[in-house]
Amino acid sequence: MRGRQRQFLRQSIAIILSLAAFCIGVLHNNLHAEEKLSLPPAQVHPLPPSLAQWTDPKGQGDYFDRVRAVKAGFLVWSHFPIQVYIAPPPQGTLIKPEVWQAAIAQSVQDWQPYLPLSIVASEAGADINISANPPLNKSGQRVRSAETRYEIYVSDRKALAHCVTIYIRPNQSPQYITAAARHELGHALGIWGHSLTASDVMYFSQVRNPPSISERDVNTLKRIYQQPTLLGWPVTKILGRAFGNTFGVMTCRFKNEVQHPDRACLSAM
Repeated sequence: MRGRQRQFLRQSIAIILSLAAFCIGVLHNNLHAEEKLSLPPAQVHPLPPSLAQWTDPKGQGDYFDRVRAVKAGFLVWSHFPIQVYIAPPPQGTLIKPEVWQAAIAQSVQDWQPYLPLSIVASEAGADINISANPPLNKSGQRVRSAETRYEIYVSDRKALAHCVTIYIRPNQSPQYITAAARHELGHALGIWGHSLTASDVMYFSQVRNPPSISERDVNTLKRIYQQPTLLGWPVTKILGRAFGNTFGVMTCRFKNEVQHPDRACLSAM
């Protein structure tokens, strides 16, 4: 009798192990299926009216050759207005909340003639989030005056989309906060690169008298929005179960260093 019990126990254990191996294999295949999606072809979006109407009679040129396309193509927006949330400065910050808000709002207003922007009261659903926390370096030290990061994901409508977070050091004069925000908004709106001309707002280094948005800045922005991108176009097929909401995260940190105008760190997960 005991021999039969032992044999039955061994058979039960063998069946359980086989089922476990089968389930692990199915789960592994499903996870791999969920990671596979058919990306849309890179296409060009219609120009927003403000850029379509833009002309440069003096022919000031541009610095489009300094702009980087990322894996998804060029970082252009296709839905308007672009919603911008200005987060209040954290407690203990020297700058007054109303001064911070006004300085950042001015930078948004500066870009408004070229792309439709709207300042919103809630972070939820915002396309661009501007934070009063200074950015961190790899050692966890806060050293840069500003930084822009973007995230690419699959939206609820199953289209590739992106959102942007801008970090700005708040302990600067309002003039330099506005200048930093104006520059970083240029990145957030699609100018993923720097100019080598000091009179451009996207010049790679801070200057004593921050410039306003130049014709070259707008010429460059217009050329970017005439380029193909995967962003804004629907994902045509998703294999397996629900894909989830995150497609990938890519971070680019631009440093204001004269000796390294091209330095950037690009990572993807």
